[in-house]
Amino acid sequence: MANTYTQIHIQTIFAVSNRQSLISGKWEDELYKYITGIIQNQGHKVLQFNGTTDHIHIVFGMRPNQSLSDLMKNVKQDSSAWINKKGFINGRFSWQAGYGAFSNSKSDLPRVIEYVRNQKQHHKKESFMDEYLRFLKEFEIDFDERYILKAIS
Repeated sequence: MANTYTQIHIQTIFAVSNRQSLISGKWEDELYKYITGIIQNQGHKVLQFNGTTDHIHIVFGMRPNQSLSDLMKNVKQDSSAWINKKGFINGRFSWQAGYGAFSNSKSDLPRVIEYVRNQKQHHKKESFMDEYLRFLKEFEIDFDERYILKAIS
């Protein structure tokens, strides 16, 4: 779009269905590269990617050519299909419904990128659920406890 100038930086967080620990270190780099390709093919710019066995964080520059919900739908559907096609796990892989998305100013990006880069070390001290709730509260996002990412009961 001519005369459209934006600076939109988003951090998304989403979990494996039922927060199961299914993302293996053996193939997580392949997964990150695959999802990076999905995002870049939609015209956005990935700045940092990391996660643990049960969830991932992506920091990216968002272009105004697509809605965030459409992008996340593409990322989750396409990567789930890819994981299943590759046969990385026994059974069927899927992402949990929903995601968290948090906007960041350019001045905050170095801190956010460093935070995401250090996910594995960070989660030795804080659980994913505590982290996710902290993000929702820090960004003053209203939420319903019934719809927060749940583990298998």
